[in-house]
Amino acid sequence: MTPTRTITARKEALGTKLCILAHHYQADDVVRHADILGDSLELAQRIDGLDAEHIVFCGVHFMAETAAILARTGQKVHIPDENASCVMADMVPAALAEKVLTALNRDGAHIIPLTYVNSSAAVKAVCGRHGGSVCTSANAKTMMSWALGQGDGVLFMPDANLGRNTARALGIDPARTMRLDIRGQGRFVPAADPSASIYLWPGLCAVHALFHTEHVSAIRRDEPGALVLVHPECSPEVVAMADGAGSTSYLIKAVAEAPAGSTIYVGTEWNLVNRLALRHTDRTVRPLRTALCSNMAKITEENLARTLTALDTAEPVRVDDDIAQPARIALQRMLDACR
Repeated sequence: MTPTRTITARKEALGTKLCILAHHYQADDVVRHADILGDSLELAQRIDGLDAEHIVFCGVHFMAETAAILARTGQKVHIPDENASCVMADMVPAALAEKVLTALNRDGAHIIPLTYVNSSAAVKAVCGRHGGSVCTSANAKTMMSWALGQGDGVLFMPDANLGRNTARALGIDPARTMRLDIRGQGRFVPAADPSASIYLWPGLCAVHALFHTEHVSAIRRDEPGALVLVHPECSPEVVAMADGAGSTSYLIKAVAEAPAGSTIYVGTEWNLVNRLALRHTDRTVRPLRTALCSNMAKITEENLARTLTALDTAEPVRVDDDIAQPARIALQRMLDACR
């Protein structure tokens, strides 16, 4: 039996006991089986309303962890490939995040940790224990504003580009934004400076780091009428040159609302751009450059089929209670602030 037929049969057999979630960066042969398709915020917001016994998350591991933290007792969260990690999430070890936060606060300051959802459950737990929260690219402005209202400044982890772009969107003076040096287990991290508001962890997205100003410049030169839309994980220089920047949901909406006949270059993961091009045939949608997430690509139709076949015996994604509880607090602060 083909993977497609296996998945279809298992979905029919399990009915409402199963719900398949997929991120927009998944390939089409996975997305077509999803019951819910969305970005990180949309998918997190949907977990609480699910009654399914089995939640299969087609995305990278931190997303499945988030679903497991938010799921109710008795629900099981599965991921088709446990090795589908995230380069950015791996850039912020929880123990080091704790050390850096301690260093910033050593003279009595109250710096609030705010982590991008692209981080481990353990890092989310650090935020939960220290009065902080979580954000997505869709709500980064809301959550950074929230965090600034809770203390003397914000430790933003792990994506420095998203942190800097968000601070600029909020009108924060760039001089009040400090990129941290975390080498040597945080040996170079200073105590909080009253002149600073945002402390940036020096992480990045390996996919969005592939987009450079020269790509935008070439479009401006060769196709001056084209629109350029990018994700805020791109560098501030690329974002400044674009016609618009925003989350995955923003990019989808912006392309849908662009005039028929227009040419639109989109700076984000290729699977989404390709899907938008196929959906909007009355306009030309192209990637700013081809950029694929190798970890998202680890989820395939084949391993989704295997996962569904073995649901009753498969080991679900588990997060220890000492991590899950404070991480849930951090996530709930985000969900409450963004209702």
